[in-house]
Formats: sequence, C-alpha cells, structure tokens
Amino acid sequence: MEKKVTLIIPAYNEEKNIVNVLKLSKEYEFIDEVIVVNNLSTDNTKQLALQQNVIVLDCKQRGKGFAMEKGLYHASNEIIVFLDADIDNYENDVINKLVNPIFFENYDFVKSTFDRDGGRVTELVAKPLLNILFPDIYCFSQPLSGMIAGKKEFFEKIKFEKDYGVDIGILLDMIKINAKIKEVHIGYLKNNHKDWKNLNNMTREVMVAILKRANIDFSKINEK
Repeated sequence: MEKKVTLIIPAYNEEKNIVNVLKLSKEYEFIDEVIVVNNLSTDNTKQLALQQNVIVLDCKQRGKGFAMEKGLYHASNEIIVFLDADIDNYENDVINKLVNPIFFENYDFVKSTFDRDGGRVTELVAKPLLNILFPDIYCFSQPLSGMIAGKKEFFEKIKFEKDYGVDIGILLDMIKINAKIKEVHIGYLKNNHKDWKNLNNMTREVMVAILKRANIDFSKINEK
C-alpha cells in the first residue's frame, strides 16, 4: 500500500517563514495533505498560507497544543508530520529524515534532534528535571523539539498539553504507551529567541507537563 503523509504546521504570527516552510512539502510526492493551523495570528500568516493552496484552519484557542490537536483531528492520513513554523533554515530532506524510520523500520514515533545555539529551557530546566524524575527512560538530546512524525493511531492515544508543554508531554506519553521511538538528526536550526517574559511562561509550562507525568502535585505552580 502506498504510504501517504499529512503535514501539520501550527502557526502564530509566522508571516516571515510560513511560505518557505510550506515549500518544503512540494518536494515530496507522498505528502498529499498539508494543514496550516492559524493560531490567532494578527499578521498575514493566514493569507500567505492560503496562497499556497493548502488547508488552512483557524484555531480560536491560543496555544500550540490546541493548534496541533486541531490539525490532527482534521488529518486524513495515517502518518503525520508536525513542523514548527518559526524555523527559517530547514534542510530540504528534513521530512524524509522524519518519516523514513516509520516507512522502512516500523517505528511508531520519531523525535528530531538538531544542533543549535541557545536552548535555555532545554538545558536548564527540561534535561535536569528529566534526569531526576525519569532516570530510566531514553536520553533524548532535544526533548522539547517540535519537529516530529508518527502514526496517527499513536497520537490519538495520548494527551496533548495545550501550551508549550505539548512537545515534552507527547514524548513522555509515547514512552508510556510503549511506542517504538527513534531520534533522528535534522541538521543545524535557527529560530527566534524568546524574550524573558515568554521564556518564563515556557519554562513554567514545560515543568508542569513533566511533573504531571511524574505524578507529582504541581498545584502550587498553578497558583497566581
């Protein structure tokens, strides 16, 4: 049976990058469905995506996890690729690298790793917490990576956090349900550094996602 792939791109104010990211999909015959989930953008993200003849959905609830979940719900194919829209230097073979382990090695879920400058939340928060709370699981070099691929049936078994905790939550849940997982290297990536206010929000949301899956009471974190 010929394998077909749905590419899902959650996007919030990504008018600078969205067209170039969408052009990647034109390199692959096996991608016959591309879904951009416009997550309350206030710029021209939606209009530019529509010009590329792809499916554009509006997500009225702010949060990357909401957008990813909406895209998944509307996906027609059994193999799903998620790409972040804020990357401006994906290599042309990035999608091949993500789906080949599913096509040819029967993996259920593929997580990307990459070289980059920065990674403050990954190195200072996510990795230390994972080393303490989940010492026996696989050691992933980029646990917060949003460039992933997997079988739709496995994505449908897990819980999507609604915010920046979604990526680490997916990884930990895939491990919990015994998905066959592979990490693949997709090159060097550049993305926009978040300001300290947004970085604080991201840190908190990543921590909550990890603590939930360690069955630790995180109620105090949610106090204002």
